[in-house]
Amino acid sequence: MAAPLRVLACGDVEGRLETIFGRVRAIQAKSGRFDMLLCVGNFFGSSSEAEWAEYRTGAKKAPIPTYVLGANNQDTLSYFPDVSGCELAENITYLGRRGVFSGCSGLHIAYLSGTEAQEQPAPAHSFSAKDVAELKTSLLSTPNFRGVDILLTSPWPRDVGTFANSAGEIDTKKCGSKLVSDLAASLKPRYHFAALEKAYYERLPYRNHTVLQETPQHVTRFIALADVGNTSKKKYLYAFSIVPMSSMDPVELVKQPQDVTENPYRKLRKEAAKARAEEEPARQFFFDLNKHQGKKRPSDGKQGGDSQPKQAKKPPQPTGPCWFCLASPEVEKHLVVSIGTHCYLALAKGGLSPDHVLILPIGHYQSVVDLSSEVLEEVTKYKAALKEFFRSKGKRYVLFERNYRSQHLQLQVIPVPLDLCTSEDIKESFITQAQEQQIELLEIPEHSDISQVAQPGMPYFYVELDTGEKLFHRIRGRFPLQFGRAVLASAAVLALPERADWRQCAAPRPEEEGQARAFRRDFQPFDFSLRD
Repeated sequence: MAAPLRVLACGDVEGRLETIFGRVRAIQAKSGRFDMLLCVGNFFGSSSEAEWAEYRTGAKKAPIPTYVLGANNQDTLSYFPDVSGCELAENITYLGRRGVFSGCSGLHIAYLSGTEAQEQPAPAHSFSAKDVAELKTSLLSTPNFRGVDILLTSPWPRDVGTFANSAGEIDTKKCGSKLVSDLAASLKPRYHFAALEKAYYERLPYRNHTVLQETPQHVTRFIALADVGNTSKKKYLYAFSIVPMSSMDPVELVKQPQDVTENPYRKLRKEAAKARAEEEPARQFFFDLNKHQGKKRPSDGKQGGDSQPKQAKKPPQPTGPCWFCLASPEVEKHLVVSIGTHCYLALAKGGLSPDHVLILPIGHYQSVVDLSSEVLEEVTKYKAALKEFFRSKGKRYVLFERNYRSQHLQLQVIPVPLDLCTSEDIKESFITQAQEQQIELLEIPEHSDISQVAQPGMPYFYVELDTGEKLFHRIRGRFPLQFGRAVLASAAVLALPERADWRQCAAPRPEEEGQARAFRRDFQPFDFSLRD
């Protein structure tokens, strides 16, 4: 493997050349020589001329090769004579409007100068969607493109804080550029530096692949740097070592650190993948977790396994009293609101809301994975009926199953008002709160079935939105029993924290009976069991 390059990156210099170069000299005196300095944000300020003249005329020289981005405002445009990039002074190079810089080391640095244009045509100090598209095309069309080593932009990418550690006073849902997010999602840099917000933020590294669906790829580290010499002593200079991607062992390159998070631009990546899928012939894939993780097998039935549908089988008998087998005397039958041939619906005891309902098999089955085909078919019919029912009331449902420390399958179905949050908000809440508890909650393909990623007897937690989107966690040790309910009770979704534990919410029997009567009455037009 090639020797690592030693790189410094800094935030807005704003004309404080003596401050930044003095700091670089001090670092080199203590830690040895660095190969380059990369500057993002505003390199020049409104009063740069006096200091700059000494470097421009050669009276002073930058201590190491320094690469800078272009103007972010009209006032500093005159410092950049050539839009395509040029040497501004000895050892100080303006990279250009957009492009890729590759040194003899093989390090690939993608860059985009300016801020996102708010008008058309774009001013000289701004970039447009066309600029981003052309930069993406120039790189993505390269054979075997895997990503770039470094991405330099002045604005932050919008939504970079999604699934991540806090960015402090910066609201990452409002700050920054969506075009930069799109660029970062496509170019998959190993490091992405930005500035302009006068803040330091080192985000947890994020994945550039979807677990179980794509081959593992390297992670991205986003680092925003403060302005040089700021009085608040926020970090403005970042030192790191990097071996060019082209020289790295592929196994080392894709190693995932312990604190890796989901990709903050998942939505962008999903939209891009959908667009690509519309251009390609459809082909369904299933996932075989008995072999290498994420290995795909086509749905042509030719690679082993039984391609026949599940045959009807008698459900196993419970080992003791069961609260949910319909024939059991333990069942609180006043909560039952619909009975089909193989399944029934019951209101949840101590539900998150009066219409929080359970889909349960009549016979004794431990999980969805264990269900016979006819039971699974009726579960699907109940899900469709509940979706239609809740939508008629201006709600969407969230379904989850916890196959852990439970002996009878319970599919918890909780309605959420449409105007309260989007399905994407709900999904983000599950993923974010899972990460906070070190739970790896993975998105699985919408067209796949839970039995394709879980084997009978395997403990797991599973979430399904009424859009068909699914999240899955294989439980390998301890798991919080109230996790699914706690996420939905949180401020990000239903904002009912006092109802996170069902035991604190149980109502008197007359109240439960009244809620069950109201549900049966309202659900009747949608209840297929009354028509079959």
